[in-house]
Amino acid sequence: MNPDAVTSLAGTFAALYGAAPDAYFAAPGRVNLIGEHTDYNEGFVLPFAIDRVATIAIKLQETGGVRRLRVASTQGGPVVEAAFDGLVPESVAPWARYVAGVFWALEQQGLPMPGADVLLDSSVPIGAGLSSSAAIECAVGLALNTQLGLGLSREELVLICQRAENDFIGAPTGILDQSASLLGTAEHALFLDCRSREAVHVQLPLEAADLALLVIDTRVSHAHDSGGYKELVAACTRGAQELGVPALRDVGIERLVEAQQVLAPQIYRRVKHIVTENQRVLDTVELLGARGPAVIGPLLTASHVSMRDDFGISCDELDLAVDTAMAAGALGARMTGGGFGGSAIALIPAARADDVSAAVREAFARAHYLAPEIFSVIPGPGARQL
Repeated sequence: MNPDAVTSLAGTFAALYGAAPDAYFAAPGRVNLIGEHTDYNEGFVLPFAIDRVATIAIKLQETGGVRRLRVASTQGGPVVEAAFDGLVPESVAPWARYVAGVFWALEQQGLPMPGADVLLDSSVPIGAGLSSSAAIECAVGLALNTQLGLGLSREELVLICQRAENDFIGAPTGILDQSASLLGTAEHALFLDCRSREAVHVQLPLEAADLALLVIDTRVSHAHDSGGYKELVAACTRGAQELGVPALRDVGIERLVEAQQVLAPQIYRRVKHIVTENQRVLDTVELLGARGPAVIGPLLTASHVSMRDDFGISCDELDLAVDTAMAAGALGARMTGGGFGGSAIALIPAARADDVSAAVREAFARAHYLAPEIFSVIPGPGARQL
């Protein structure tokens, strides 16, 4: 965030709350390069933090008195206010729950929270599958950890923010999004083992390889707390139980023949995606280390086919974005994020960026879909104080 933007945020904060903020924090959204829905199955993922962020200005209340949380957004609308004692999701507007949930989760950990005034600004598109929600959570989590001197590691903050998402907001997500936002580094993807929570930074030198990664936001909104997402989690849990394993992470490719014989067809397809997607993540990491990003395209495309045909989370707009990008010269393309809308990504030679973008826009216009938002992203740094 440039100094002028911080100055503008400070002015808006003062106008709303009658005082200057204590500090500013930013946390990025993320693109998941590959590894979709494997996180809550204790598998492998490969996201990276992007150069679009949620930024908060925050001022903590003095101790004593009635604790209250006030949250506002630069996007407009009234200030959301809630008494902090007895805080429940229903007492807060849906968009502000991502702020309130982190306060709640820290207090559930035995860390008493003061009240606070918070102003949110974000350049991460909402509902685009780029984890705008986790970006907010991680900015708030880092702010509270820093300003209150809680001494939590970033890995601990990942779990706090995940708890806010799971138990306060009600979305049964894994640790992918929060890990990318808090642990990401520039020019690297984050290879994350969601069982051990071990994270390894893997070089992703897109610019040096003359590559671009386009995000194609279909503008079909999705939500992780929707019924479709929860049904997928339940299907994966059932598949693991019927195969006698703690999680689908423990099912290898070689067991798919057996799985097809013992599982109901729809459960099998969900299991097949998770099992093959875990292997694609491992293969992508190996190729990035050995040959660089130019050769991973076919794995990205295979991931999309699996999400479309086996996991059932694509939609017509996402399929059109992927198919059109590939026809226009992309090396690989896939939907990214939770599915049921959101964004696709396309790995392309940098010189082809304009051509691919134009082709996708034209295809959407012919199909009478909303015009997509298309922009490039690069792996950026994780959450930070400004």
